[in-house]
Amino acid sequence: MAKHTLSVLVEDKPGVLTRIAGLFSRRGFNIESLAVGPTEHAEISRMTIVVHVEDSPLEQVTKQLNKLVEVIKIVELDPTASVQRELVLVKVGATPETRGQVLDAVQLFKAKVIDVAADAVTVQVVGNSGKINDFLRVLEPFGIRELVQSGMVAIGRGSRSISERSRPVAVPVPPPSAAS
Repeated sequence: MAKHTLSVLVEDKPGVLTRIAGLFSRRGFNIESLAVGPTEHAEISRMTIVVHVEDSPLEQVTKQLNKLVEVIKIVELDPTASVQRELVLVKVGATPETRGQVLDAVQLFKAKVIDVAADAVTVQVVGNSGKINDFLRVLEPFGIRELVQSGMVAIGRGSRSISERSRPVAVPVPPPSAAS
């Protein structure tokens, strides 16, 4: 099975998330990651869905998704042609003896300390799944007390947008001539 990241533009209406998740569920696909949020257009939401599935069954689900009235557009994002990130908040044990080592790991991974207690530190790290998994492996010896992870969000690289609406292009205006 292959990992697929879908970016889905939908109308921002109640029940859309349930209907889309239901299509995957009926096919027996487990959604590994799901993130939903607003877009630059108030009436449109964007879903980033990550699933492990073969290409052929995914194509069937995509065709069914396209039949839903609320679905505007579906794009599969190639990992090499997109930026993909997750956010993790992790509470890790940090005694006076180990606090320096934890803070070194935080700095090494360009993470950020967001809360400090006498015996624990809460850290925020943003990155791709590889960076996050590596960071968590480094923190494991100190004792991970609590962890919360967002779903993956992804966007295509370059100036092209998933949105079918085009942005106005600035046209250079020549300077007024000296003769006028």
